[in-house]
Amino acid sequence: MKKFLSSALITLLVSIISAGLFVFFTKETQGGILHSPLPDFLTLNKNKQVTLLDIWLPFIQQAQGSEFDSAALTAKSVLMYDLTTEKSVFEKNPRKRLPMASLTKIMAAIVSLENPRSDDRYVVSKDNIVGEDSMGLSPGEVMTLHELLYGLMLPSGNDAAEVLASDSPFGRDGFVKAMNDKARALGLQDTLFSNPSGLQGDGEQYTTTYDLLVITRYALDNFPLFAQIVATPEYFISERPTHKAYDLVNETNLLTTYEGVRGVKTGYTPEAGLCLVTYLDYHGHKIIGIILNSENRRGEMREVLDYSLKSLKIDPPEYRGG
Repeated sequence: MKKFLSSALITLLVSIISAGLFVFFTKETQGGILHSPLPDFLTLNKNKQVTLLDIWLPFIQQAQGSEFDSAALTAKSVLMYDLTTEKSVFEKNPRKRLPMASLTKIMAAIVSLENPRSDDRYVVSKDNIVGEDSMGLSPGEVMTLHELLYGLMLPSGNDAAEVLASDSPFGRDGFVKAMNDKARALGLQDTLFSNPSGLQGDGEQYTTTYDLLVITRYALDNFPLFAQIVATPEYFISERPTHKAYDLVNETNLLTTYEGVRGVKTGYTPEAGLCLVTYLDYHGHKIIGIILNSENRRGEMREVLDYSLKSLKIDPPEYRGG
């Protein structure tokens, strides 16, 4: 009860302060121009991705236990956070900036869901057909947002990411800007996107496990469709006059082998190494785990999930292999 009251009071105070900041303006001595005291990236007229009370910045304490050797992990950065108790369970370099490969697509999904086309018609162009992981789109096909999101998140389709960006209300460059603006609107300062897919070659890109925790929680909490998609092992899209049929398989490690795992996303480039964001809902605890630049993301995520549950006095599930 005390914790609930404390959280409620904190939320109320943040609401009052936020409202006060937006209402309070300082007046310039010359010209009579009104200015907001907020930085531009948190001001609605400067950043269209800002929404009141978007900001959730969890406190990450030193939770690492002596019984788990973080040095044994090849991952350069790890963060395990229990949303139920609002505490980190394990961390290794949670603020270290690292490339994130296709974990970029979590933010691409958020921007797409918040800024859909009014006609829900996304036309595939030849420029959208990029290498590496693909949904299998063909130029001239017309897809819906719903279909493209499955192609984005299950097989990690770079082509789906490019269609969502280039045929968005912003255009491709505006879409990438909206991704960065959304990160700033969430209060994040250690994330930079250079394209909608996470592929190398378009410039500098990086994030942290801490920032990915905030981004992933935002996606799961605000978009039931996102949560549904990332938890789907396989999805079939029937043939239509506007496109061919698609049989999409979810690449997310542990989704079908570790009880309670509900997605979310894998990522890999030579620059980023093996990356993974995992959402676990098990025995009353909801845990988001993030691994960046690992040599064995599946094995190491399993280890830190087991450790996290044991630290919460919960027996981990029997691993089903694969």
